[in-house]
Amino acid sequence: MQQIGFFLENNLTSLHMPTIRALDVVEIIIIAFLIYHILVWAKTTRLWSLLKGVVIIVGFIVIAAAFNMSTILWIVENVFGIAITAMVVILQPELRKALEGIGRKNFFHGLLNFSEATEEGRFSDKTINEIVRACGEMAKVRTGALIVIEQMSSLSEFERTGIDIDGVVSSQLLINIFEHNTPLHDGAVIIRGDRITSATCYLPLSDNMELGKELGTRHRAGVGVSEITDSLTIIVSEETGKISVAYMGELERAVESDRLRERLRQIQNKAQDDKKDKRKKNKNKKGKAK
Repeated sequence: MQQIGFFLENNLTSLHMPTIRALDVVEIIIIAFLIYHILVWAKTTRLWSLLKGVVIIVGFIVIAAAFNMSTILWIVENVFGIAITAMVVILQPELRKALEGIGRKNFFHGLLNFSEATEEGRFSDKTINEIVRACGEMAKVRTGALIVIEQMSSLSEFERTGIDIDGVVSSQLLINIFEHNTPLHDGAVIIRGDRITSATCYLPLSDNMELGKELGTRHRAGVGVSEITDSLTIIVSEETGKISVAYMGELERAVESDRLRERLRQIQNKAQDDKKDKRKKNKNKKGKAK
């Protein structure tokens, strides 16, 4: 016991608690926030399996260092740089998606709002009604459809894969485009503002493993384009006749007409709607106060 006490006394006296500044706490919070989001992102990509393999290799290197296995340590030192480069090449698609996702985040939207809302918004109420009507009619007869609505991120690279339309959005035009056995029914329609810019466009497929196996190419393409852009994609299933909405990589299935109209209004960016919402909130506050 005396020896243990002597050991603890000698070692504990050399220890001291470092002074912690407010800036250190901020740094810890930022690092923890970044690590958490990196792990959450990695869990949905191939990086998660790769990390588990890396942990095993690191454990093996620690054992080699503990037993002073000089040959293995020499190999590790010389291969380390090549391994890092190989990881970047293997994970290039995932890293690109992550960086594009960061670029789409409006971190300074409140301070630097370059895209001010207008009275009409990105598209008019008439366009919303025409899209909802077309999707409802196509769902009834199980006509497959894929409609991508542009926001801030440009969809020009996907437009180039299709056929130019440049027509005003109408339910009749949308239904005619996706009608079976017509030249334009295969592929996606892209809408910018109140106009259909192109049809038969090819979209990237999502590699999200959490999507149901029963979902076909149309749904995976809708989710895929929503993962790399801020567009909202409407999918009408040819098999079930149900309407789905893909936005920011998330798929909402079995959407009714009222819900579809609500989702479209959310991205409309209409100044008048914002004023109405503020008026409703003020009225509710006054009612509660009374």
